[in-house]
Amino acid sequence: MPQLLSPSQAGSHPYFNLPDFTQPSPPSTPPSLPSHQRCRPSDATKGLLVALLGGGLPAGFVGPFSRMAYQSSHLPSLELLICRCLFHLPIALLLKLRGDPLLGPPDVRGRACLHALLNVLSIGCAYSAVQVVPAGNAATVRKGSSTVCSALLALCLESQRLSGYDWCGLLGSTLGLIIIVGPGLGTLQEGTTGLYTALGYVLAFLGGLALSLGLLVYRSLDFPSCLPTVAFLFGLVGLVGSVPGLFVLQTPVLPSDPLSWSCVGAVGILALVSFGCVSYAVTKAHPALVCAVLHSEVVVALMLQYYVLYETVAPSDIMGAGVVLGSIAIITAQNLSCEREGQVEE
Repeated sequence: MPQLLSPSQAGSHPYFNLPDFTQPSPPSTPPSLPSHQRCRPSDATKGLLVALLGGGLPAGFVGPFSRMAYQSSHLPSLELLICRCLFHLPIALLLKLRGDPLLGPPDVRGRACLHALLNVLSIGCAYSAVQVVPAGNAATVRKGSSTVCSALLALCLESQRLSGYDWCGLLGSTLGLIIIVGPGLGTLQEGTTGLYTALGYVLAFLGGLALSLGLLVYRSLDFPSCLPTVAFLFGLVGLVGSVPGLFVLQTPVLPSDPLSWSCVGAVGILALVSFGCVSYAVTKAHPALVCAVLHSEVVVALMLQYYVLYETVAPSDIMGAGVVLGSIAIITAQNLSCEREGQVEE
């Protein structure tokens, strides 16, 4: 007669230790990554993406819209700058609600006003250049000079180093700009027309130089309400400097049709968005890299120049735009990285 096993003996017997297939198994869940292995975009990545999507793409519409307003109503450049500055003044309400001083803290007020003045000069030169030079070429010269000057200023004043990929992207973007502008510079007409065209290129270059200086000054500002303060100061300084100059140097013109009013409104809104995004991006990434990514404005301006303004786009413009896009891809891909959450930088 076989001997019965007690429950304690049955539990220890090897034949009774089989898994119970009658009970449903719990659903398998993938193991969660430890906190130190999860990735989030780095500051440089955030800055470059904001500069590309919020700074370069909207700014590409500003030049063609400014030219459309000039062709439609002969709107002077200073008047267009005044209209843009008006969109910055309502930011004073935000500063008042937050209880911040309109002109910034006293210790940095001078540098904040200098930043606003440099930006006003940059935009004024750009609006003047786009009236005598094709919009794409004006944007090309301005962005190219801002990139080169930003790299040189950062190396000389801030002692910041760039990687080999960054230098490759910067040189490639500069080469693309030379391909776009070079044929036009070589075929300048003699006489008054050629003189005005050359002056337009000079103004575009000076606009890029002022932009690079303004970005460098902005990086030295550090207080809680920095971005809205400099945005308001841009509008204030622009009005103070442009209103007297408009009546002395140019003749005020009232826009005569809905197209001109629409262009003026679009310029003000898009320029304000681009101003805020570029100011944010330059605090996260190297100013030379931000300026290089802003070359996307050149590509957008060339497309609008051909499809909207019906101006000629040469094969060299298309080739140069392709080189610029390739350089942007190199810079962005090399700087697209992630930081491990939980890591503490030494």
